[in-house]
Amino acid sequence: MTTSALRRQVKNIVHNYSEAEIKVREATSNDPWGPSSSLMTEIADLTFNVVAFAEVMGMLWKRLNDSGKNWRHVYKVLRPFTHSQTLSI
Repeated sequence: MTTSALRRQVKNIVHNYSEAEIKVREATSNDPWGPSSSLMTEIADLTFNVVAFAEVMGMLWKRLNDSGKNWRHVYKVLRPFTHSQTLSI
């Protein structure tokens, strides 16, 4: 396990993030590779639940407002939107 993955797990526990928020954090991480399509599908499926939808959108909004060294968060926030659009077609 990498240091960044361990740090992410600790933050998830400390901030008491839900399963939906953890998946969004994983999908929009600063890792140089993109999220898997299976993770993106899981996030898209979560949006059909009212509570999970609010959690997903809240975390996406938070990530969208990041800046500086977290530029990948902003870039990767667009991935769930485009992925959910391809699923709905």
